[in-house]
Amino acid sequence: MINDQMKSLSHSLRLFGVHASFAARANQAAADGLNHLEFLRLVLEDEAINRKERVAKAMTTRAKFRSASDLEDWDQTFDRGLTKAKLRDLASHGFVLSNENLLILGKTGEGKTHLAVALGRRLCAENISTLFLPVNFLFEEVQAAKASGKYLAYVKRLSNVRALILDDFGLRNYTHEEASVLVDLLEDRHRKGSVIVTSQADPRGWTKLFEDPLIAEAIVNRLEHPSQRLNLKGGSYREKLQNLPKGLEAQKLLS
Repeated sequence: MINDQMKSLSHSLRLFGVHASFAARANQAAADGLNHLEFLRLVLEDEAINRKERVAKAMTTRAKFRSASDLEDWDQTFDRGLTKAKLRDLASHGFVLSNENLLILGKTGEGKTHLAVALGRRLCAENISTLFLPVNFLFEEVQAAKASGKYLAYVKRLSNVRALILDDFGLRNYTHEEASVLVDLLEDRHRKGSVIVTSQADPRGWTKLFEDPLIAEAIVNRLEHPSQRLNLKGGSYREKLQNLPKGLEAQKLLS
């Protein structure tokens, strides 16, 4: 009778963590001789964990990651310029809490996107809003927003995301209109959130991607200050996996 009442009450109050765990916690309390406050603490902790996991799941869906890469998948058997200590530091997302940008640089196949997605998924797990956007797709979305008269709302939405991942920046030169979009976006986000950028291009050459040198300087300045820079190395990880003995490559994830 009490179990049925608890199920009904916890569900109607949307306490889904309590709903799922109270029976097991009640048995634990009886077996371990826990008092009422200890039992209450346990079920409230279960509720907090459940809510965090539900928010994380929703954020991960909205982030639109292009893969399910996780930091635990990062292969440390190859030296790619990322130490275990630095990986732990990035996983603690201090750069996001400090509103710093993160520039992930390297050649094709060295793991830039893998790392950016893995960091983004970790941020979502900590309930930090994140969005993954290939740069070319960003401009396609901007065109659609402008056509529907919702450009300012679109920029504001991106500005409200705590961590914005811009993938494959610098693959080509950008038009004046595209440069203006980047200025609007980066100016609105400056020191309010973090931008994680993946790029094959050296930042010293980024200003050459834009027609107007003043706009170029503004964009590069907003990306580099403040920021952390991570230079991956070691050549294509995909090629290294292909050269492993048959069967061994299946145990490692492509970046």
